[in-house]
Amino acid sequence: MRLPTDMDAWIVQRPGPIAGRPLVRVRRPVPEPGTGELLVAVHACGVCRTDLHLAEGDLAPHRPATVPGHEVVGEVVGTGPEVIGYRVGDRVGIAWLRRSCGVCRYCRRGAENLCPSSVYTGWDADGGYAGYALIHANYAYRLPADRDAAELAPLLCAGIIGYRALRRAELPPGGRLGIYGFGGSAHLTIQVALAEGATVHVLTRSAPARALAIELGAASAADAADPPPEPLDAAILFAPAGELVPVALAALDRGGTLAVAGIHLSDIPALNYQQHLFQERTLRSVTANTRQDGAEFLEIAGRIGIRVTVSRYPMADADRALADLAADRVNGAAVLVTGG
Repeated sequence: MRLPTDMDAWIVQRPGPIAGRPLVRVRRPVPEPGTGELLVAVHACGVCRTDLHLAEGDLAPHRPATVPGHEVVGEVVGTGPEVIGYRVGDRVGIAWLRRSCGVCRYCRRGAENLCPSSVYTGWDADGGYAGYALIHANYAYRLPADRDAAELAPLLCAGIIGYRALRRAELPPGGRLGIYGFGGSAHLTIQVALAEGATVHVLTRSAPARALAIELGAASAADAADPPPEPLDAAILFAPAGELVPVALAALDRGGTLAVAGIHLSDIPALNYQQHLFQERTLRSVTANTRQDGAEFLEIAGRIGIRVTVSRYPMADADRALADLAADRVNGAAVLVTGG
């Protein structure tokens, strides 16, 4: 296969409010795979809230003019030296965790998401808002060839991070779970929780999102500031709104756990120990994911037939997709598609 020498790509040129158009479309050379790397023709790339945080400057850029996007589905079109297990034509996924050192104490104990030397797709290296992307073969995910690329893309971050947040929330069997915010990640996580026997209450400001939650099987759906109809054994905060942390903690039953799923969170108001933390309530963060998380979640997603609600955008409209996400105009997950 003869590949083009250059491609269209979107870069974060100058982080700032989305209205100022921090995302800029440029021409870039098609990258060449190095040792152990796969060159992937991008067929679809999910639009994650982390991309928005990077574009708007909530996350400090790790390098200038980075191509965002870390929910990439595509086809291997080239391999570098020493690649084992992949060949041209394979369908693969590229996710947020890009590399870890493999030798530090965190990696050795299976917590590579905490590796101080870990690097991330679309932050430390170019991601999938482009025609082609690179990934080391050891960090790629094998994906089924018979599923729509746009429906697979959100699984690679929204799904994996939601799954890790669910595990961090330590929901007991048959427990009562509260979900605060209901976007791309939450609408996948609820399906895993329901399949495992949970009762789920969704709290979100978006009326269309509340309707989707009920359609997917939530026992109730109300505004984010409302109390759930019963005490919660666990809760996950997907909205990047620190003011909801006391709200969610107050909704927990004794011994309950709140997991904060986002990489960015606005400031948390003062907590009252008696009201929010006493009686062994727990507040936990979620930091990236391990490859084991990804493998477990993708197996579960395939087994339960997870349903992905997708709003599709042409790759040429990446800036519009990000603006719609910022304005809460996306129901489910926004995905860029190339037509590949």
